[in-house]
Amino acid sequence: MVKKKQNTKLESEGAEFLILGHLLIEGIACYKSYVNYPGFDLIAVDHKTGKSARIQVKSRWATDYDKSFPIKNFDCDFVAHVALNRGVRFRMTKKAVSETIKDPEYYIFPADIIKAAQNPKSRWGKVRITNVPNYQKYKNNWKLIADFLKS
Repeated sequence: MVKKKQNTKLESEGAEFLILGHLLIEGIACYKSYVNYPGFDLIAVDHKTGKSARIQVKSRWATDYDKSFPIKNFDCDFVAHVALNRGVRFRMTKKAVSETIKDPEYYIFPADIIKAAQNPKSRWGKVRITNVPNYQKYKNNWKLIADFLKS
């Protein structure tokens, strides 16, 4: 039996706003690009240095996803990955839905790190975050963007 593709358009838009909000809370000016640019979704700027950072947001809805996401366009400086953790989609479980929902997790990767971790055999350009060396150090690492803008 083939599962019907889930429409997660609203959730992916929400992921962009989650990243945007976290950057603002960190004191980093950031704007959503409201025109569909294929390589990035957000632009963070430092008005003092005049430098900007293009950020592509990749999200996954399911709590039980395989820690991967597709990406083909690297016309960005950073890839922000959001594990939304909204419930179980891929595995059967006897847990209540409320038990499978968790807080979102955020990873901020320099684009070149993600490009290097991309599976060259994947038609979708899949990247498994666990294939990024020391991937845990990118969790909630908003400082990477701040430092990039100040350099």
